[in-house]
Amino acid sequence: MDDAQLMAKVVAVARSASDVILEVYRRADIKVSNKSDRSPLTLADLAADRVIRDGLAALDLGYPILTEETAEMAYDQRQGWQKFWLVDPLDGTKEFINRNGEFTINIALVEHGMPVLGVVYVPIPDICYYATIASGAYIQRERQSSNRINVKELLPGEAVRVVISRSHVDRRTETMLDYLGQYTCVSMGSSLKLCAVAEGSAHFYPRLGPTMEWDTAAAHAVVLAAGGRVCDAAGNELRYNKPDLHNPEFFVLPKDSEILLNVAKQCSALGENI
Repeated sequence: MDDAQLMAKVVAVARSASDVILEVYRRADIKVSNKSDRSPLTLADLAADRVIRDGLAALDLGYPILTEETAEMAYDQRQGWQKFWLVDPLDGTKEFINRNGEFTINIALVEHGMPVLGVVYVPIPDICYYATIASGAYIQRERQSSNRINVKELLPGEAVRVVISRSHVDRRTETMLDYLGQYTCVSMGSSLKLCAVAEGSAHFYPRLGPTMEWDTAAAHAVVLAAGGRVCDAAGNELRYNKPDLHNPEFFVLPKDSEILLNVAKQCSALGENI
């Protein structure tokens, strides 16, 4: 199976998950429970998780699958994984519950700690971002023809276009925005923020709040293939399948934007003293 065939099959799996998510979304009452960490859980999360795990297993590639809903796995069971699927079946559960459409399905193939394939499916309004490091990053709207996407470099004197989390904004993030000088800012949910940088509608996404590996891996692949980076304040790309599955604070930006990386470094160095 070549990359194009594999991508088509993974996108089909994401679409199947989208169908079951939308079935729940259209119900009058979205029943919500809480996980042990008090984050919300819906029937859509569980149904999409099952569809994706079954769909990826049916590809018969033999790669292990780690999803948000099955993440209670000790590191000694997964530390030898060289290649595996990393999945968030419904990223942005709070946005799903609020019915604002800003939720996604994230499927990544991780190899040696880096995402090499990513699919970010947006059920509403039926948009698919997909990428491999070898073939580039693309967007497909309403299952029509696909268009290649690329990050946009920050030009001298240009206002920085920033995206921030709709649900997780703190004082440090607000202070970082002040360091940018002239900027415009949009809030949105889920992995859409990384995709906004990948498609060039934003220059910068700073994330100082907590995230998990499955929150970022698929969109990280899209950003990389579009010419961007997802890095810590030292400029190191995020890595996956760590003993602790939490991400460090990170920044999404054009690959060669030293201005934005320097802002990230300055604010990160201040730490909790901001």
